[in-house]
Amino acid sequence: MSADATVRFLLDGKLHEIENPDPTETLLNYLRYTMARTGTKEGCAEGDCGACTVVVGELHGDRMQYRAVNACILFLPVIDGKELFTVESLRAPDGSLHPVQQAMVDTHGSQCGFCTPGIVMSLFALNKQGVPAGRDAIEDALAGNLCRCTGYGPIIDAAEQSQKTMQPVNSGGASVKALKDIARKDTLVLTGKSDLTGTTKKYFAPVTIDGLAEVVLQNPAATILAGGTDVGLWVTKQHRELETVIYIGGVPELQEIDDRDDAVVIGAGVSYTDAMDRLGALYPDMGELIRRIGSVQIRNSGTIGGNIANGSPIGDSPPALIAVGASLVLRKGDSERTIALEDYFIDYGKQDIRPGEFVARVIVPKPKPNQYFRAYKLSKRFDQDISAVCGCFGLIIEAGTVTDARICYGGMAATPKRAGHAEVAIIGKPWNEETVSAGMEAMERDYTPLSDMRASAEYRLTSAKNLLMKAYAETTSDAQTRVLIRGSAIHAR
Repeated sequence: MSADATVRFLLDGKLHEIENPDPTETLLNYLRYTMARTGTKEGCAEGDCGACTVVVGELHGDRMQYRAVNACILFLPVIDGKELFTVESLRAPDGSLHPVQQAMVDTHGSQCGFCTPGIVMSLFALNKQGVPAGRDAIEDALAGNLCRCTGYGPIIDAAEQSQKTMQPVNSGGASVKALKDIARKDTLVLTGKSDLTGTTKKYFAPVTIDGLAEVVLQNPAATILAGGTDVGLWVTKQHRELETVIYIGGVPELQEIDDRDDAVVIGAGVSYTDAMDRLGALYPDMGELIRRIGSVQIRNSGTIGGNIANGSPIGDSPPALIAVGASLVLRKGDSERTIALEDYFIDYGKQDIRPGEFVARVIVPKPKPNQYFRAYKLSKRFDQDISAVCGCFGLIIEAGTVTDARICYGGMAATPKRAGHAEVAIIGKPWNEETVSAGMEAMERDYTPLSDMRASAEYRLTSAKNLLMKAYAETTSDAQTRVLIRGSAIHAR
């Protein structure tokens, strides 16, 4: 363990140090109340509106990678060893505006201005990619920034104008050297106090998977933190005091994606952004489903492993992964065990994870011959909304007969749950409307959904049945039932 309890990061190219901060203070609050950087706003405190958007740079080998994130749900110590840009960072030495800011002025992209700094930072991050962005990429980059008064037309115009002045991405030599100089070689340990309650809190940030396993064994009741897109809300919305937090973002082994002959193995710390294209190449619908999980900011922070580990019945990635037969690797100390992903979810709020154990990897099988995969998300908004129903189908159809079926839904039960009766009703049968109708009827024995603010029980069950028919239509019709949007196959609507 490191005796050094100092969080270090680059801000505007200069080293910034904080000794033993409150481990669950948000980066947003630190920027606003300690540094008086009030350009970064709080709108929703849950990573939805984008007013708090900042840009974080991380080392990837000998190059920098810059991404937009939500400061409102990012705990301050997570920024250790990284580079940070706020809207104030864009000011040139001569006081002139950054090209993104100038474009917003030129196109009248701002009215009240509350959302503008976050929008500017999202477009700044887009420009830092160094790749010309088309209209789809621009809209995707802005999906996590809500603006109630300007309208997105002028903002998109500003994005397109700023793309014309985009500077080539350099290797970030000075930043690379500075971050290498402050790279941590041992577990960061903080012991900070809450400014509100005086509660003493502990924070651990291991840098190896063995170090992580040791810390989790020693602190089995700790909250394990990855992207914070769920845990962050425990603090900002539920006002929980998290006494012990273990951050996994600095463990290289958990950031890896291993491409094997028969599967892709995804570390628990891999972000949605990094997993999306790899999974989308195997299963196009899965890539699009991940794109709709949240905004760019959320996908840059949130992880596949975290979406599984929190056990939510409405998490979108587990139904899709279960439908393709994914398995989960859990580690405790020096030992590991592998279970089918569906077996991890026991009941609402209860998972098959033992004290001192943590999610290490997800194993996603590659498509089999004659396999069809379809995923459908029903929500009130197309982008950035929680599913009312998420239906995923992994079907093997040989010579017109269903030889295997894995059907899984989210939002229909206390956990992501397979439709076992529906599967039995269609396996071994011809893939036709009669078989599908039998599967739809059998589904009534699989689920007793609830009614809530997102959908009624009747809507959920009816929709779940109809999604099976939709999968049938898409896998049998000669009609053009699928379209391409933003580079991924999704369903005509």
